[in-house]
Amino acid sequence: METHHHHHHHHVEAPKSLNSVFVLCIVLNVLFVVVETGVGFYSHSLGLLSDAGHNLSDVFSLVLALVAIHLARLHSSETFSYGYKKSTILISLLNAIILLIAVGAIVIESIHKFITPEPVSGEMISWTAGVGIVINGLTAWLLMPRGNKDLNVRGAYLHMVADTLVSVGVVVSGVIIILTGWTYIDPIISLIIAIVILISTLHLLSESLRLSLDGTPEEIDPQVVRNTILNCEHILDVHHIHIWAISTTEVALTAHLVVDSLDEIERVKAEVKSSLLAAGIQHSTLELELPDAHCSDHDCDCLHTDHEHTSND
Repeated sequence: METHHHHHHHHVEAPKSLNSVFVLCIVLNVLFVVVETGVGFYSHSLGLLSDAGHNLSDVFSLVLALVAIHLARLHSSETFSYGYKKSTILISLLNAIILLIAVGAIVIESIHKFITPEPVSGEMISWTAGVGIVINGLTAWLLMPRGNKDLNVRGAYLHMVADTLVSVGVVVSGVIIILTGWTYIDPIISLIIAIVILISTLHLLSESLRLSLDGTPEEIDPQVVRNTILNCEHILDVHHIHIWAISTTEVALTAHLVVDSLDEIERVKAEVKSSLLAAGIQHSTLELELPDAHCSDHDCDCLHTDHEHTSND
């Protein structure tokens, strides 16, 4: 029995353009939070203050996402063999929790506002929220092209889209106050904001929890992966498949493959790894064995073991 180990580590580098986008988005949103908070206090608008609070949590989310990008780029060590890539998942989970806390705060304040209503300036609300539509819309537009490649970026993008819609709602409430003087629309809009935030957060929370527990990423179908491997030449069977996320952008797999012959072993490995890469799995550890090999989860008499990382780069 001969065992070969090949270690090829490909570190996914975050492009500088993505860093610049995050920095720009952070600066724009911090400035807007300051303006919106000041106007909210001056005009006694809970809608503006709750939206400012949510925007502040989004700023924190953007900062954490930027930190995650830099942590993911740090090289591996003997203690952290995959580097700090997992931190991107933990930060995504933290962002979701922060948003849930923000929802709770908005609901509490809305109830208080219903009990003790205060006069609200519709003009100030409308103009400030109008600026919010521009800022949040621009931020979402900048993040949109990258939102399908990283859970943290996608979370930030979804929050900005939600914020844009929320700002539209606040403008509507301001117009209603101007036309009717009905100030109860302010806490009503706040509750709608809370619902929008909650809906956009639940999926992020669910996926973050799944990845934190080493569950299979949502975009990966284990049965499709299995069929992809079986469709490769010389593969008779596949078992002990484990799929998990190393980070919010990288997926790993381990599997035992039963082959009909060891004659084409290198070509079989290359074909399987290429197929897995096309299926969205960047890191694969494969153990190849003949049909008469008897394997279990704890003891496998494999004729050939290969450990190789492949990358989209």
